[in-house]
Amino acid sequence: MNKDVREYIAACTTCARSKTSNSPPSGLLQPLPTPNRPWSHISIDFVTGLPMSQGNSIILTVIDRFSKFVHFIPLPQLPSATETAEVLVNHVFRHHGIPADIVSDRGPQFISQVWKAFCSALGATVSLTSGYHPQSNGQAERANQELEAALRCLAAQNTSDWSKYLVWIEYAHNTHPSSATGVSPFEASLGYLPPLFPSHELDLTVPSVQDHLQRCQHIWRQTQEALRRSKENNCRTANRHRVAGPAYQPGQRVWLSSKNIPIQATSRKLAPRYIGPFTIDRIINPSCVRLHLPPALKKKKKKNVSQIKPVMDSNLCPPSASPPPARLIDDAPAYTVSRILDVRRRGRGYQFLVDWEGYGPEERSWISRSLILDHSLISDFYRAHPDRRPRPPRGGR
Repeated sequence: MNKDVREYIAACTTCARSKTSNSPPSGLLQPLPTPNRPWSHISIDFVTGLPMSQGNSIILTVIDRFSKFVHFIPLPQLPSATETAEVLVNHVFRHHGIPADIVSDRGPQFISQVWKAFCSALGATVSLTSGYHPQSNGQAERANQELEAALRCLAAQNTSDWSKYLVWIEYAHNTHPSSATGVSPFEASLGYLPPLFPSHELDLTVPSVQDHLQRCQHIWRQTQEALRRSKENNCRTANRHRVAGPAYQPGQRVWLSSKNIPIQATSRKLAPRYIGPFTIDRIINPSCVRLHLPPALKKKKKKNVSQIKPVMDSNLCPPSASPPPARLIDDAPAYTVSRILDVRRRGRGYQFLVDWEGYGPEERSWISRSLILDHSLISDFYRAHPDRRPRPPRGGR
C-alpha cells in the first residue's frame, strides 16, 4: 500500500501542480568554457534605475571573461539593438578587437534579429541565458554588484554625481587583483600593472619585444590555469547544494515552475506552483532545455532544469486529459469558459478574466463581455462577488 500511495501521488496532476518541491535544485553547475586569451569571450549587462547624472541614467557593463577587465559605459537611456552594437564598436571592439562569443541576458536588445545579424556578421556567437536564471551571466552580475556598492559609497551625498565617479570605479576595479586569476585585470590583459601615480612606477625595462611577448604568454598561461582551478572550486561549492537532474529527452512532458511566470490569479498565494504539462523540444545542454510553450510564454522558451520536473505516469492514476479542441461557431473558433475570476473596466465597457475549460492557469486571459455567450457565468460571478458589481453613474436612477 505504501508503494502504491507514493506512486499514485507522484502521478497525480493536482499534486504535481499544487505542491512545492522541497528537494535541492536539480541540475549540476555547468560553467562556461575557459577562454584562451583576453577579450575573446565577453559578458554584457545593463544597470538600470539610476538617477539622471550629466544626462545619463543607464550603465552598460562589459567584462572580459578571461582577464576580468571591465568597462562601465554611461548611457542616456536603455539602447536599442542597433544602438547597443554601435556602443560596443566605439567603446570595446576598436580597443580590444572582435570577440568570439558574447554572453548576455534575454533582454529585448539581445533577442532581436538585428542583434543576431550583427553578431553573425562579426563571426561572434550569441550566448543567451536561460529564462529567469541570471547565474548564467554571473560575470556581469557580479561586476554590477561591485559597481552599485561603489556608487552607493561615492554618491551618497549627491546621487546626481555618480557619472563623474564612474571612470575611477572602473580604474579601481581593473587594478585590483581578481580572486579568480590572482592578478589584476590590467596585468592579465596587458602584461603589466600600470601605477596609480608616476612616483610609484617601477623600473621595468624590457630589453626586447620577444621578452615582453614571453612575459605576456607566461602571465596568460598562469591566468588560464587559475581560471580552471577557480571553475573547479566553484563547481564543487555550488554542487554541494544541488542534485543531478533527470536525464531528459526531446518529446518528454514536464511541469514548469510558476515562480517567475505572471499567472492571472485572484490570489498568488493559492495559485498553482507548477503549470503544464509542456513538451521538451530540444536539449540545449545538461542544465538547459527548450520547451514547447503556449503563445503567452514563448518569450522564455529556454529553461534551466531547476525550474522543471518530469511528469510521472502510473496505471493507478488516470492521465490528465488533453485540452479540448476549439469548436466552430459562426465559422470562428470558440472555447468554453469554465469560470470567471475577475472583472476590470476598459474604456466604456468591462473585461472579464476567464478560466478556460480543460486549460491550465497559464492560458487565462481577459476578454470583453460580448465574447461570453453564457451570461449565467457573469451572474454567478457577481452573486459570489457583490463588491465587484459595477456602480451606476452618478445622477443615474
